[in-house]
Amino acid sequence: MTESTIWWLLAGGAVIAELLTGTFFLLMISLGMAAAALAAHSGAGSTTQMLAAAIIGGGAVVVCYFVKKKRPHDPSARADRSVNLDIGEKVLIEEWSADGTAAVKYRGAIWTAIHRTGSTPSAGLHQIAELVGSRLLVDKL
Repeated sequence: MTESTIWWLLAGGAVIAELLTGTFFLLMISLGMAAAALAAHSGAGSTTQMLAAAIIGGGAVVVCYFVKKKRPHDPSARADRSVNLDIGEKVLIEEWSADGTAAVKYRGAIWTAIHRTGSTPSAGLHQIAELVGSRLLVDKL
């Protein structure tokens, strides 16, 4: 069996392992193995093949790690509109209590609304940003 065939089999095995485990990084390792297979097809020596696999596969893993780390995180479930359809809806707050809460009528019931820390409560139209237990966390519009 030629060296390129071994590299292609290893790359295929890494893809199968990725499909079974769901880790994206194994695909990047398989890219490195495919690069080594191409190096073997071009007649490069074993050392060059190993270097190609390590540099391409390892570099792809490092790049994917930093891209994933830099990407903003998904919002929590209590602030995600696809999980809770109340997020983004508007409510009218007529007055705030001294304790920083307000009673608002929303969906036919009286709810307790709270404001974000650091913002001053004011009457008017607000948007629901998050559900905290049975309270509506609202932002001023």
